[in-house]
Amino acid sequence: MATRELAAFLRSRRDRIKPSDVGLPGGGRRRAPGLRRAEVALLAGISPDYYMRLEQGRTVHPSPSVLDALARALELNDDERGHLYRLAGDEPSPRPPADERVDPSVRRLLEVIGPTPAWVTNGRLDVLAWNPMAAALFCDIAELPEGRRNMLRYALCDPRARTFNVHWEEVTRHGVAQLRAATGRDPGDPATRALVRELAESSPEFRDWWERQDVKGPGIGRKEYLHPVVGRLSLDYIGMVLPGTVDHQFVTVTAEEGSPSETALAKPAAQLG
Repeated sequence: MATRELAAFLRSRRDRIKPSDVGLPGGGRRRAPGLRRAEVALLAGISPDYYMRLEQGRTVHPSPSVLDALARALELNDDERGHLYRLAGDEPSPRPPADERVDPSVRRLLEVIGPTPAWVTNGRLDVLAWNPMAAALFCDIAELPEGRRNMLRYALCDPRARTFNVHWEEVTRHGVAQLRAATGRDPGDPATRALVRELAESSPEFRDWWERQDVKGPGIGRKEYLHPVVGRLSLDYIGMVLPGTVDHQFVTVTAEEGSPSETALAKPAAQLG
C-alpha cells in the first residue's frame, strides 16, 4: 500500500511543476503541463529507469540521498518531504496509541487556559479533548456523540460548517492534507482508512482534493468564523504537536487585543453556547 501511495504522490508532485519553473524548455508535445519523468530524473541526478520504477509502484527502496534529491527536484515543502520519507520507509511508522488517551497534564492545561478556546486532536482530526470555551465556539462539534467528533467529517458532511467557517474551502483543504499526512505515518491504520472511505463516499469535494495528494502538518495563521450567537470572529490559531505523541495536536485560538472578537470571547461560555 505504501508503495502505491509513494507512486501516486510522486506523480502528483511532478504534474504540478511546469518545465519553466525549474529552468527547463517547455517545447514539444506534452500529455500534461507538468514535468516528464525523464526531466524529474535529470533534476534529481538519477536514471530515468529508476525513477520510472518508483512511479510505477515497483519494489524499490530509495536511499536517503535519492529521497533528498527527489524532494529538491519536486520542490517539496517540509511537510511533503517528511511524507515522502515515510512512504518510502522499509517499515511502517509506529502507530499512534490505540486508546487515544490525552495525558492528564494536558487536560489540566486545557482547564488552566479556560478563557482561551483550546482542544486536542489526533492526526486524522478526531477531537479528543477540549475546554468549555472550545465547546462554546464549536458548539456543533460538542453536540456530536463520542466517536463522531471529527473536524474533517464536520466540515465536509455537516451543512452548518460551510456557514460557520467563513473560508470553508481553505480550512477544509488543509484538513484533507493533514489526513493525507496521517496516512503516510501509518498507511494501514483501520480507523484512518475507514474515515477516508466514509468521506470519499459522501463528499465529492473530498474525492477531488484527496486525489491531489497535498500534505500539510499543523498550521498557524488566522481563521474567520460566523458564530450563530456572537456573529463574526477573527481569531489567530496555532496547532502544536504534543511531546511524547505521534500526532496529537494542541490547538488554541486567540483574538487580537482590543478587537471586537476579543470582546465576544470574553463572554462566559454559557452565553456563547
